[in-house]
Order: sequence, then C-alpha cells, then structure tokens
Amino acid sequence: MKRVSVLRRPQPVRAASGSSAPTVRAVVAGAVGVVIAGLLAVAPPAAAAPSNKSWTISGDTTLTVRGHGYGHGHGMSQYGAEGAARQGLDYAEILDFYYPGTTLARSGGYLRIWLTEAGTGALVVRNADGLVLVDAGRAEGQRRIVLPADRGGRWRILGDRVAYRDADGWHRFTTLKGQGSFGRSGQPITLLTSDGSAAYRGRLTRIGTGSSAKVLDVVGMEAYVRGVVSREMPASWSPAAVQAQAVAARTYAAFERADHTTASYDLCDTTSCQVYGGVAAEYVATDAAVEATAHRILTSGGEPAFTQFGSSSGGYTSAGSQSYLRAVADPYDGWSGNPVHDWSTTITDRTLEAVRPAIGDLRTLRVDSRDGNGDWGGRVEQVTLIGSKGRASLSGDDLRSALGLRSTWFTFRVRK
Repeated sequence: MKRVSVLRRPQPVRAASGSSAPTVRAVVAGAVGVVIAGLLAVAPPAAAAPSNKSWTISGDTTLTVRGHGYGHGHGMSQYGAEGAARQGLDYAEILDFYYPGTTLARSGGYLRIWLTEAGTGALVVRNADGLVLVDAGRAEGQRRIVLPADRGGRWRILGDRVAYRDADGWHRFTTLKGQGSFGRSGQPITLLTSDGSAAYRGRLTRIGTGSSAKVLDVVGMEAYVRGVVSREMPASWSPAAVQAQAVAARTYAAFERADHTTASYDLCDTTSCQVYGGVAAEYVATDAAVEATAHRILTSGGEPAFTQFGSSSGGYTSAGSQSYLRAVADPYDGWSGNPVHDWSTTITDRTLEAVRPAIGDLRTLRVDSRDGNGDWGGRVEQVTLIGSKGRASLSGDDLRSALGLRSTWFTFRVRK
C-alpha cells in the first residue's frame, strides 16, 4: 500500500445555515459525463404538498414523480461543488464540506487501468518513433527493445508472440519469455481496436488468456487524473470546483488501488469505476486543475478516503459507508444552473405493474420508509406495491432503477 504524507488543510469557511444559492446561471459547455447526462424536465413549483406515504390507484392512472438530485447522494455533489465555488469557496473548503473529517495528504505512484474497449483480443498499437517493447520474463531482468519504425504501421502482442504488420500482412518479430508491454519514453501510445483508436500515456500491456484477457494501461497517477477530470466534470466550470474534482478523482483512484492489491487491475475506464479517456480527455483547464492540486488526496485514519461523488445532492447529501460520508443539508447544490436539483417525470400505473407483474392490477402504492432528511421525509428506502393478486416490496434503489429515475429522493402525485 502506498504511504501518504499529511498536508495542512486551510481552515474551511462554512456556509451559513439556510444560505441561498447563487443566482447566476452557468452555461454548461460540452458533455458533463454520464453522471449528469440525459436530463428529465425540471419540475414546476408545486402548489400543494402531496401525500408522502400512500397513494390509491384505480383504473387507468397517471402519476407525476417529483424528485431532487441525481445519483446516490454520497459525498461530493458535482453541481454543489460548482455552486460552492461560485460562492467563493476554494477547493479545500469544498472538499472539507463534502468529506468532513478527512485530511489533505500526498500520494503518487502508478495505476493499472483496464481498458475495456480493447476487448479480449490482441494488444495492437500504432507504430511510432520511440516505441519500445518490454519483455518482463527474462532471467537477467527485463528486456527492452526499441522497435524499428520502418516495420509497417502496427505492432501486436498476442500470447507470447510479438508481430508487426506491413502491406503484406503480419510478420513474427520475437517471442516473449514473460509479460510483454509497449512503452514510448513518456509519449502517448495509440491503441487500435475494432472500433477505432485512442491514445494513452504510460505503458500498454496484455494480461490473461482467452476470454479473461485484458489490456491494461499502467500509468502514473497524475497522467491518469488528467484523463479523468473532464470526463466527470465540465472543464469550463469554476477552477475551484474542477480542482475539487481532481482531488476527489485522485483519492478515489488511490482508494481503489489500495483495495485491489491482489487483483490484476486497480480500476476500469467506465462509470463502474471512473470514466477514463486517456489523452483525448486532456484539456488546458482540467490539466491546470490537476497541476494545482498535484499529488493531493484526502485521507482518513492515514489511508486514502472513499471519495464517492455524484451529479447532484438535490439539497441534502446521504449517509454512506464511511464516517465522512454524512447526511447534511447542502446549501450549494441549488444554484440556478443546476437542472437536476429538482426534476419531474410522468409514469402510468401500468409502468409500476410492469415492475412486478405478479401483483396484478395495482391498487395501492405505499412508501414504507425514508432516510428522514429533507423534503417528504427524504430519500425512499422501502416501497410496497399492492395489487389485485398480491404485493411486492422493493428498495428505493430497486424502484429507482426499474423506473429510470434520477435518484431515490422522490414522491408521487396521482392524476386521473
């Protein structure tokens, strides 16, 4: 496990209880990443509070689902970070609000990133000046071969064979004694797949065999974070918000690395881990945020913190699995540029019946428990669907997933 050295955190400036969000609307340029994509319509102000516990369904019924936030609500709200930056908080103050009790420290080293788009086939890269083959299985140590730039346009590792391709096809170049990888003296390497190409820093290697084979990017922590931040937050947002995202992303990577010491990789490149785009994800603004926070992570008890984050808290974060992932009112999330602070969508009784068809015709929709924080009693924990043939209980997460809702913080209004 990587050791970390502690830094002193600037004293945070706490927001006053009930403070209002900024009124300046931001124009979000480009994709915000999958965590804040695919927006639903923003809900209009409600004239009266609906029931928050039980709804009677009869005949063909339409229901309006009103909700707050987007995501699980644990840790940092990304829209909240931008709202906080617009109120003058720096990145350390933003992090202190969303991860209270953590400590700023330093960490570095390398990460093993599973490049899922590469599939389970051969590792194929574009030929380029300075391309190096590393064979890790030699008794005398690693063998490094500077590959000739005149041997066609592609190089391939498949099993223990290394080959190059020219106009006449593939030609064997050498046989590996151990794990092989391609490097390029600090310059990006272009990975070729059936779907196209992508450039990555670090060293590309293929591990495993058959359907379990994987292509990994073994890359330095700072280069990795450069390839993550713009995939998780718009580069055009306030510097303090982007810097907070850089620290959260770096910390999350350090946590996963510490948790995967016996695994073949530390993180993947999708939303199942963090979205990693390699060189294509590097922008001047996000690179500046990475440099401004270089090597900084958050720790708890001397170890990297589990810095979960999501699009929008909806105005109240939710308690997570760690002491620093607390449920607290979030005064920063509701700024006027956040389109998912409040949302609504429409469903029918048939939509709910399709979630658990065995219940028959839906008669009653009942929320059994909530987390107790914010409007309507907070996020839904348990729901019961009662129908003509039976009943079914679901968690709030299950119902959210089945209905495609933004979060588990929602309520219903029955409309005929």
